[in-house]
Amino acid sequence: MNELEPYEPGPARGADVRRTENDDKWTLILVRELRHSPEKVWQALTDPAQLREWAPFVTDQDLGKVGTVNLTWVGNPQALATNVTRAEAPYMLECGDMRWKLESSGPGTRLTLWHNIDRRFISWGAAGWHISLDVLDRMLKGSPIGRIAGADVMKYAGWQRLVGEYARQFGKEPPSAPPGADQK
Repeated sequence: MNELEPYEPGPARGADVRRTENDDKWTLILVRELRHSPEKVWQALTDPAQLREWAPFVTDQDLGKVGTVNLTWVGNPQALATNVTRAEAPYMLECGDMRWKLESSGPGTRLTLWHNIDRRFISWGAAGWHISLDVLDRMLKGSPIGRIAGADVMKYAGWQRLVGEYARQFGKEPPSAPPGADQK
């Protein structure tokens, strides 16, 4: 758990979902305005060392090139072979079930994330990415607070509130147990 600086997430904002009735996954769409150039944000999205500081996963290779990388999500020790299918620096990255679009917006960047997530855990996914993007923003402005992901995220003040806000926004009850808990 991070001990660098106190942190509490702000209110749920900038998120939407695309629902498909016959699919177990919904697409989370999260938009965030960052006060950093697309080039600087691109580096944080693709460089393995920077990803370790804020993202809920690590990778064994730079994500800025099309090809296969090993992606490991925090809390899951199993690396997954993941395809980077599109890498157009500094504006578009498609990697596995995630797509990132970076657009110049005034002096900064409008970052849009699309991520396919099990619909039962969509509010957790939104809250987790909300917090990860807060960590990214602080890292980029030179005030890092350290990665907050996996089980550690649930220890932070405001986690349950944020999950509830996203659940209400999406019209989906939050789960009572983490993914995989029913399989034990």
